[in-house]
Amino acid sequence: MKFNALVVGMGLLCSFSSFAATELRYGLEAEYPPFESRNASGELEGFDIDLGKAICKAAELKCSWVETSFDALIPGLMAKKFDAINSAMNITDQRRQSIDFTQPIYRIPSQLVGKEGSGVEATPEGLKGKTIGVLQGSIQETYAKEHWEKHGVTVVSYKDQNMAWGDLLNGRIDASLVMSAAGQAGFLSKPQGKGFGFIGKPVSDDTILGSGIGFGLRKGDEATKKQLDTAIEKVRADGTIDQLAKKYFPGIDVSVK
Repeated sequence: MKFNALVVGMGLLCSFSSFAATELRYGLEAEYPPFESRNASGELEGFDIDLGKAICKAAELKCSWVETSFDALIPGLMAKKFDAINSAMNITDQRRQSIDFTQPIYRIPSQLVGKEGSGVEATPEGLKGKTIGVLQGSIQETYAKEHWEKHGVTVVSYKDQNMAWGDLLNGRIDASLVMSAAGQAGFLSKPQGKGFGFIGKPVSDDTILGSGIGFGLRKGDEATKKQLDTAIEKVRADGTIDQLAKKYFPGIDVSVK
C-alpha cells in the first residue's frame, strides 16, 4: 500500500511539473496604452500583450494574464500569483534587490507631457512650484522624487495613468512624466490631448531609469529565465520585436543599446 501510494504521489508530481512547465501566467497592469489596455470588447491589447503571445509561442508555452495595480506587481510575483511580470517594467538595480529579470527586450525614453505654451521646463528650476503626476511604483515616480521633489516640485502618484491624464486636463497637475510611447498613444494622439505636447527632451538617469524593459521573475527561477531568454532571442532574430515596435511606437527607437 505504501509503495502504491508513493507511485501515485510521484505520478501526480510528474503531472504537475509537466503542467507547470508548459503554462506561463503573466502579471500586468492593464491601464497603460499602447503597452497594455482593454479594448471596447474588454479584450487585452497592446505591445506587451502581442509580445507576450509571441514569446510564449516561441517557447511553446500556454499564456494567461493576471491583472493588478502596477505597484502590486512585484509583491504579486513574489507571492506566486503569477510567474512573470509583463507590464513595461524597466530593469533597475532597485528592483533587482527583490526580483530577477530576463534579458532586456526593448527600451522606451521617459518624457514630460504638459500644456503647450505653459512655460514649464523639464528641469528642477523650470518645475519649481509646479505639480507633476506619475504612475505609482514606476521609475518615473522614482526619478521625479529624486531629481525634482527635492527642489520644490510637488510629485503626485496615481494608481493608473488615466487618473493622471484626467487631473492634467482639469488643471490639478501641470505635467505628467511617462514613457514617451504611453504619452503619445495614451493621451497626445487622442482628441483630449489637443493643446498638449512633450516638454523638453527625454530625461536621463540610467541608475533610476534602468537598462531597458524585461520580464520580471522570482529570485532564483533560473528555469523560467532560461526558457524566456531563449524565446526572446528567437523573436528578436525573426524581426517580431521590430515589427511590433513599428506598429505601436512609430518613429521611436526601442532597441536596447
